Amino acid sequence: MSDRHSALTSPPANDRKGATSSRGATREQVDAAIRSGLLTGRFIPGKAVTIRGLATDLGVSPMPVREVLQRLAAENALEVKSNGRVQVPDMTPDRFDEVLKARLLLEPELAERSLEKLSKRDVKMLTTIDDEIDQCIISGDAEAYMRLNHAFHFHVYRASGSKVLLPLIDSLWLQFAPFMRTVYGRVGTAILVDQHKEAIRAIEQRDRDALRDAIMGDITDGMGLIGKEILETT
Repeated sequence: MSDRHSALTSPPANDRKGATSSRGATREQVDAAIRSGLLTGRFIPGKAVTIRGLATDLGVSPMPVREVLQRLAAENALEVKSNGRVQVPDMTPDRFDEVLKARLLLEPELAERSLEKLSKRDVKMLTTIDDEIDQCIISGDAEAYMRLNHAFHFHVYRASGSKVLLPLIDSLWLQFAPFMRTVYGRVGTAILVDQHKEAIRAIEQRDRDALRDAIMGDITDGMGLIGKEILETT
């Protein structure tokens, strides 16, 4: 239905309700697609894309794309220029330092809050994800690695049921992930070392301190690769 037709004809109440629901679903789908693109490195730092181009790729009109991008810009995940071009904000040393400190403060805390709610079934799921991650490291599939690494961490974090900390952590991941993907593309996955097995063991043993240490170590190791890249390019 064209915009002109929509403006000239008012659909019945039931149709209007259905159209509103459809628009909401479209925004959710666009939001999920763009967030996934950020988390898996499909948005390349330094390379701009257009709102219209994104809309074409997603098979939707520019309106829901623009709305989603405005929300992501408010989370500092993307920048929307006045000319309609979109790009990942620069990662300066100061910004990197803040993101790293925020992750080290928030993620171990949320993991600890999740501990008592994680079951044997969750341990099995985390082990399966980690096994797939190991295969990605061997095969060099950086995009799949990033998707699974996110799935591992957020399987732990979502168990907390947090309504405050979880969205903050989600926003932080959107900010650093594109740079992490760039680093993996440059140095490969063979050098990657994670603390996932230590985290799984800590969950099995209900060891809060060990879980915090594993999450902190995982963050420090991963972010260290980005920090090294930033130092070499500034």
